[in-house]
Amino acid sequence: MNAMTDRAPDDGPGTSTFAPAHRTHVFRLLLKREFWEHKGGFFWAPLITGGVFLVLVLMGMGIGELALNRAKGEVNINGNDVSWSALNFGSIVDSLSAKDLTEMHQAIAAFLYVATSWPLMVFAVVVFFYLLGALYDERRDRSVLFWKSLPLSDRETVLSKVATAVGVAPLLALGAGLLTMLGFLLLSGIFVALHGGNPFKVIWTTAPLTVAANLIGTLPIYVLWSLPTVGWLLLCSAWAKSKPILWAILVPVFAGIFVSWFDLMRLFDLNSVWFWQHVAGRMLIGMWPGSHAAYLGDAGNMGGEAVTGFAMLEHSYAMLARPELWVGAIAGAAMIYGAIRLRRWRDEG
Repeated sequence: MNAMTDRAPDDGPGTSTFAPAHRTHVFRLLLKREFWEHKGGFFWAPLITGGVFLVLVLMGMGIGELALNRAKGEVNINGNDVSWSALNFGSIVDSLSAKDLTEMHQAIAAFLYVATSWPLMVFAVVVFFYLLGALYDERRDRSVLFWKSLPLSDRETVLSKVATAVGVAPLLALGAGLLTMLGFLLLSGIFVALHGGNPFKVIWTTAPLTVAANLIGTLPIYVLWSLPTVGWLLLCSAWAKSKPILWAILVPVFAGIFVSWFDLMRLFDLNSVWFWQHVAGRMLIGMWPGSHAAYLGDAGNMGGEAVTGFAMLEHSYAMLARPELWVGAIAGAAMIYGAIRLRRWRDEG
């Protein structure tokens, strides 16, 4: 209770007054509450996942080193036969053409995206179940009665969970992903250096900065794109009397089956795939990092340009001109409002 109020100066002996805390301070405390209650999923799970990836990379490098030491064959590099055990990355890179170097850097950037994706994938799973239990669990264990006894509005409580899902958790996961990428760069650089290569020329190029800029820069688009999923999961969490995960998944899936079975979308000159992609898909996988890329059309097939440059960032922001982004965001906001109203009136008896 003391956390929610700030004590004002005493007016005199035997008197004391308490001034209500500023609403921004209350909201910050609510965010801290969400973080500390779910620290294992938001903080440790992405970090541990990134660590597991780095251990696998280290094991793979060890196996590769043993294979190189035992190999007796030769590989043809630019017309020259080189023994596997005598591979020298420095001489190999020096013999590559400008096109080959570009393709090599594109491949390295792709591996960097893979490295950062491990914590992000775990984050998506964690937040999916976090939202499903955000309002349901407090009704199930009756802790909602305690929280409603505090000077906290339903709007502040629900919006703190939204901000945690689309702001705090993604930033923590992205931080874990970037740390994983740095660990991968360090291990790869050591491996290259042990085989006569220059890590600054082979691995530590501008690709890491580009990858980091693309991932950080697309966060605002991710927030808008994920709102339908956030709103739907919170709505199910606030409404379902039991097993909200079944309602969250089965309702859009069975709706898609019904629409497909009777081909209802033809009434709007659309096919059933449209419903699965723009309705069912947005309700279930909108929080999956990079899911908006499926809606980029030809931009999704840009090849290496999207990997090493800022084309991915440019085309992601092109989504701002697409109606499906804003219609989905409005629908998500409406469902979040519905979750706020349901939390106010929903009771398990």
